[in-house]
Amino acid sequence: MSDEVWKRAEVESPCIKLCVIHPESRLCTGCLRSIDEIGAWSKMSPEVRRAVMDDLPSRAGAFSKRRGGRAARLARKS
Repeated sequence: MSDEVWKRAEVESPCIKLCVIHPESRLCTGCLRSIDEIGAWSKMSPEVRRAVMDDLPSRAGAFSKRRGGRAARLARKS
């Protein structure tokens, strides 16, 4: 798939192509948009997109990062 779809003269998408929806917050763990915002993004006005973009930094603490997995096991062994 070409990346050209992401390069327009309007407010760019915050998508980082790491699309995982957190089950409790219903926010994408990659771009921090809600599932509804992601679905409506192409139909949003530039003003609404800018408002969403401005709000994204405040969402960073909406869910806790995973602490398990391979990295945590390796850290415990050290």
